[in-house]
Amino acid sequence: MDYSAATKQLRALLGPGVVRTDRISRRDASFDSSKISFEIAAAVFPRGNPDLAAVLTLANRRRVPVTVRGGGTSLTGSASPARGGWVVDLHGWDRVRVDGRSGLARVQAGATVARIQAAAAAKGWFYPPDPSSRKYCTIGGNIACNAGGMHGGKYGVTRDFVLALKGFLPTGEFVEWGTPTKKFSAGFNLRDLWIGSEGMLGVVTEATLRLIPMPEARWTLLASFRTEPEAYRAVLALFGLRIQPAICEFLDRYSVDCAERATGRAVFKGQAGRPVVLLELAGGRAEVLGQRRVLLGWARRHALAHRAARGRAEAERLWEVRRSCSAAMFKLGDSKLNEDVVVPMGKYLRFARFLESLRRESGLPIPTFGHLGDGNLHVNIMYHRDRPGERRAAERAVRSLMRTVVGLGGAISGEHGIGLAKSPFLRLQHPPAAVRAMRAVKKALDPRGILNPGKMFEVFRVWESRRVDVRLPWDHA
Repeated sequence: MDYSAATKQLRALLGPGVVRTDRISRRDASFDSSKISFEIAAAVFPRGNPDLAAVLTLANRRRVPVTVRGGGTSLTGSASPARGGWVVDLHGWDRVRVDGRSGLARVQAGATVARIQAAAAAKGWFYPPDPSSRKYCTIGGNIACNAGGMHGGKYGVTRDFVLALKGFLPTGEFVEWGTPTKKFSAGFNLRDLWIGSEGMLGVVTEATLRLIPMPEARWTLLASFRTEPEAYRAVLALFGLRIQPAICEFLDRYSVDCAERATGRAVFKGQAGRPVVLLELAGGRAEVLGQRRVLLGWARRHALAHRAARGRAEAERLWEVRRSCSAAMFKLGDSKLNEDVVVPMGKYLRFARFLESLRRESGLPIPTFGHLGDGNLHVNIMYHRDRPGERRAAERAVRSLMRTVVGLGGAISGEHGIGLAKSPFLRLQHPPAAVRAMRAVKKALDPRGILNPGKMFEVFRVWESRRVDVRLPWDHA
């Protein structure tokens, strides 16, 4: 549709510095990390609440689609403007204030997670959710998709740390959900309705986050195993000991092989290409010391080899295998489908068998890594985009993956959201009545359907989408 008249009106209202219509500004706002790109009328950079209210009020009146973005790190197209219109960029809204006495942080939507963590740490507090893109992703986007990360198994995800939200309804009306207190029971909990709604129900401008005390001690252990099933069995045995590591990262042999090729050295000498589990304990010194003894005993019984870090510098070296594997996967193909599925703990072994059969049937490399503490596994289907046979095989593989995950009682997404890329599979996860209920909520809060339209409920044919050929700073994550 042609939104030029409404754009001209908005530009006259807020000025050309706020409402940018030049080619570069529009192009840079036209896609997120999914690389799915759409034409837009303007990129809007509001200076404060009055600007944002004016944008939404006019958009609602003129029925202009509005997509809100922060860092643009979404892997599913949640921040790609599927219906064009205006993209509102809040990455400059980045104020962070930490109350060292109460352990609360008041943060604007554009603050990066890394900046929030650093500000909390400076006052002895810890904000656990830690997506791999934490240096770039913003808290507004994390709230929109209920992001998690490696600490999720022990500490939880974004939802578990949000006490209150401020922002705007699609109509341009200001609202507050919750209060900056640790207890609140006054009316419907619409705060949690916004969390995970992928920017379809309202615009988050500020959040109050709950922090926890910074752990006194940390300890890191890397263990290798002969096969993926042995690694899974060992982790299940570990959880049976009632130890909940702060981090429990798994890398299959394909992921490890990618990392070893990238770094030019084996994770364990003489054991190239073995699956590994990377564990980190965190807590009080006495607690970590006691759990450390148990964990070393577990490693001696179950692991093929293991290595413990003697200090943080050595721990950082152990982490190199996890940090390098994702970018190195592009040696296997120029395109990646990073599917963040969630598998019930009791189904790990069945899922491992399924992945082996999927590799054989598709003929594609499918390295897999992820967070065994909460079952959130990142299945990376690698292919070459200019090879039609591989594209079709990747599409079939994704469909098979989603059907299997749902059949196992899992989830099609743990932290990336639905967006565009997973819209074909929403109805695998939810029965018709549940989808109707979600659509009814959307209609109630956004009656004219202006906010992030074209997402989640409408099936998007991602394979036929227009893509941009760029490498983003966080593509290694």
